[in-house]
Amino acid sequence: MELPQGNFCADICSDLTPCRAPGAYCCLTPPDQDTGVCLTVDECIRRNSDGGTGGDGGIPPDAGPRDAGHTDGTPDAGTAVDAGSSVDAGSAVDAGSSVDAGSAVDAGSSVDAGSAVDAGSSVDAGSAVDAGSSVDAGSAVDAGSTVDAGSSVDAGSAVDAGSTVDAGSSVDAGSSVDAGSSVDAGTSDGGSDSDGGYTQIRIMAANITSGNGQDYDPGHGLRLMQGVKPDVVLIQEFNYKSNSVADIRDMVDTNFGTGFSYYRETGAQIPNGIISRFPIIESGEWKDPKVSNRDFAWARIDIPGPHDLWAVSVHLLTSNGTDRNAEATSLVNFIKGKFSQDGVPASDYLTIGGDFNTDTRSESCLTTFKQVVTTVGPHPADKNGKDGTNAGRSKPYDHVLVDDDLYLYRVPTVIGGSSFANGLVLDSRVYIPIAEIYPALSSDSGASGMQHMGVVKTFLTPNF
Repeated sequence: MELPQGNFCADICSDLTPCRAPGAYCCLTPPDQDTGVCLTVDECIRRNSDGGTGGDGGIPPDAGPRDAGHTDGTPDAGTAVDAGSSVDAGSAVDAGSSVDAGSAVDAGSSVDAGSAVDAGSSVDAGSAVDAGSSVDAGSAVDAGSTVDAGSSVDAGSAVDAGSTVDAGSSVDAGSSVDAGSSVDAGTSDGGSDSDGGYTQIRIMAANITSGNGQDYDPGHGLRLMQGVKPDVVLIQEFNYKSNSVADIRDMVDTNFGTGFSYYRETGAQIPNGIISRFPIIESGEWKDPKVSNRDFAWARIDIPGPHDLWAVSVHLLTSNGTDRNAEATSLVNFIKGKFSQDGVPASDYLTIGGDFNTDTRSESCLTTFKQVVTTVGPHPADKNGKDGTNAGRSKPYDHVLVDDDLYLYRVPTVIGGSSFANGLVLDSRVYIPIAEIYPALSSDSGASGMQHMGVVKTFLTPNF
């Protein structure tokens, strides 16, 4: 091999014979040879004035198998699958190449960000030998460049854990085993069960379809829901376009967000459902004894903290109060049976909401529901203090009811600069300023075929 010019005394080195002396690194001279000599970093830079190995934007022994301060030749900053492998950030195949943080082992895969080998583990680019040492991928020419492990494809990029493609894997909310199944939403918990603080949960009852098809195709109801940004929606007449999995998933993604989960009952003409910002870990439907074209849809939602939220979406009959009370009695029995037989803690939260079609607040079905939820006022109202929710605003058709545990954490519903102490009856025709509920239009609540107003209540639950 051709040695660099100048007086020196140094050991010969290669990939198979690494340098052993402290502070010495294998300096390839010229950089395309397989062997080199053991020099200090400064000496190697001086002898290779071209700025690094292979034209790479790093120092000669750049952030590769010998960087990060190691003197024994072992690989630095993480395992062989992280953004700091033997072809890591700074080399000619650094982060951004086919082995970077966007590869088959990157954030989002089965070993994604959050696993034992990812960019957040105990051996990652934040460990004691990581890309923060004096010669590693934290140097001035290291993986902080525009193609490094901090680039748009790294483990913190749009494809990392928590991104729009993570909890959106083949088992996520919206896939063929979507929200409602035991593998939905891609996470085991909506948040920590032990960290401090509180989580706001805005719950909305929404039978706000328009037009003649009892569906959300016209868009009026979708804009209204977008405008108030609910965390959990107890939705009725859950129809959209062809009702395929793809169409329903598109409706949720577009109007709520790709991280939302949903459950929609099957085989119903006008199905009930639940849409949730938090993971749905269990779901199903209980039989409505009085009607054949829908049932009671329920979901167990994993909200932050030690208690889950059980949400039930209902659409009671318009026929008469006797039928509605029979439906309420059946639902209460289902809820009590579910809680006792399956051992669900009584301390878990419960909400029942949707279109009750009740003519008054003294109807017998509401008395029956008192066995499991509270029905006391004061009740949600619009900007003018009016609480009716039918199209003519004279009857309390729609409700969001919660159990005593959750009722303790009720807070005002705040939208923009407006605050509604007891919750909101959403009527865009009287909402001022309308910009606070963008993209909703003033005319949306008066659209042809819209027979109900949305109802919104807000809660602040502890994460501990």
